[in-house]
Amino acid sequence: MKTGISDSLLTNHYVDLHIHIGRTEQGRPVKITGAKNLTFYNIAKEASMRKGIEMVGIIDCHSPSVQAEILSYLDSGEMVELAGGGIRYGDTTIILGSEIEVHDPGMGAAHLLVYLPTLEKMQDFTQWLRKQLKNVELSSQRIYATARSLQEEALGRGGMLIPAHIFTPHKGIYGACTDRMANLLDLDGIAAVELGLSADTEMAGQISELDTYTFLTNSDAHSLPKIGREYNVLSLQSPTYEELRKALYLEDGRAVVANYGLNPRLGKYHRTYCATCEAILDEQDQIVVSCSSCGGTKIVRGVIDRVMDIADQTKPNSQIQRPPYHYQVPLEYIPGIGPKKFERLLDHFGTEMNVLHRVPIQQLAELAGESFAAYITSAREGTLAVQAGGGGKYGKVMTTQQG
Repeated sequence: MKTGISDSLLTNHYVDLHIHIGRTEQGRPVKITGAKNLTFYNIAKEASMRKGIEMVGIIDCHSPSVQAEILSYLDSGEMVELAGGGIRYGDTTIILGSEIEVHDPGMGAAHLLVYLPTLEKMQDFTQWLRKQLKNVELSSQRIYATARSLQEEALGRGGMLIPAHIFTPHKGIYGACTDRMANLLDLDGIAAVELGLSADTEMAGQISELDTYTFLTNSDAHSLPKIGREYNVLSLQSPTYEELRKALYLEDGRAVVANYGLNPRLGKYHRTYCATCEAILDEQDQIVVSCSSCGGTKIVRGVIDRVMDIADQTKPNSQIQRPPYHYQVPLEYIPGIGPKKFERLLDHFGTEMNVLHRVPIQQLAELAGESFAAYITSAREGTLAVQAGGGGKYGKVMTTQQG
């Protein structure tokens, strides 16, 4: 493929495109389950100064109260709208997004992500949304319109639509809504799909309908520490909305060059969960229909079980060239990392991305101890042993591996 631009002009950027706003700066709720300090400004500051994430998607920007805050930062000059789309703060570009719940007749509920290039486009989208849902100030609200009409409204404003956490039993398009995306959406109008915390590329590759789409691994952060728990590395000329669009559609050499996601076993919906005895049913290569511990059938179907149920190919299509999927373990998951040690690491090494990927292991050992350095080594090599999550409970890194 001819890129139309010298590869030397393309650089890699850390990108997390699914971050919620918990409250406005005046304390008005946006995402009810989000942290109170998870404001638009605090997200931008955390991503730029502590996380080292160079592009973030803030997905509650349809809220008029949030838009008022954005305008104030643009007016003050602390943030700047970019010619290629997006808003710049420090070392981070903010992509304006919105998460909407759809519930078409005969299907379950699903969450869809809409991204738009400018604040003006988002404000116009908000005016349309006002007529379709009960409270336009809040995140992830159910829209009283079809999924395809939402898709048309997004694309008509120069936007992109991405199904969110597609396999989860909580509002994932495959996990809770339908067996095939074609039942809900125009497949040509989907820019990418978000795998979710409990799935990886290998699992998603068993669904042939997904063969043509770029895979994204995003955090779905509901608090500041969760920003960047999953992220992507994109090759871009610059971090703008237009460059992001090109990367998702693999245009002009732009692309997702790596996905960094939790080991799916750390995800809170990876395995089936028994609501009767609260057991996580970690039964490999077997679709669980009842609890092996108590025999109960009141279960929350896990992501891996759902994939096995709807898969139409036994392994990913070998003709599809996917970027590597690296099992990423955020610092907060590492045993023994408390707030004080976390702050000491950032004070010394700058950002979480530096600690996870760039700082030599010996330097980490000198500051935080050999045990911590050994965990980071295992995390970088993808060999950390983890206990599976399910039913809304996260998995965890096992401590016995350190000996």
